[in-house]
Amino acid sequence: MNNSVLPGLMHVDHVALTVPDLDRAVDFYRDVMGAVELYRLGPFDAASMPRGPDGSDWTEAHLRVPGARLQLVMLALGSNLMLELFRYELPGDARQIPPRNCDLGASHIAFKVASMDAALAHLRRAGVATMAGPVAVTSGPCAGLRINYFLDPFGNQLELVEYGELPFMRDTTAALYARGAGHQERKRG
Repeated sequence: MNNSVLPGLMHVDHVALTVPDLDRAVDFYRDVMGAVELYRLGPFDAASMPRGPDGSDWTEAHLRVPGARLQLVMLALGSNLMLELFRYELPGDARQIPPRNCDLGASHIAFKVASMDAALAHLRRAGVATMAGPVAVTSGPCAGLRINYFLDPFGNQLELVEYGELPFMRDTTAALYARGAGHQERKRG
């Protein structure tokens, strides 16, 4: 057993995106993606919060954003994801475009769908910008996978994936939630 791993790790709890308009973001993730709003918090303003022992303000100490004023909304999306949306009013010098995929810290969120074609048709009817695709993987550990990227209203990159059991899944003992309810892990050896 490796004692250097995080003790008690259970699962990924949530992912977060920063957006310029919380209401518009909630509308998109609710109306297009089927999210449910769980709660809203804030506004939090560093100027009115206690400073830490080292003199840093709360948002600098906890978020690495000195002097911030922000609000957040937590959404439930699908059966296994909470999405936290942040909106920063301050600082005023925040970049207003998402990072490119090659930029440090860039990310995307992938959503597994039962039918790529039906999901893409839904997104297009809703006026969502979809990127080239879908791409079908025909060989290797992900043979059978289909993917297509799309953008939320602010340019955050998202992905649709469609697959059954992929070749790499047959060769691992790792617990993969994507296998679905009722799946039992096989012992190797």
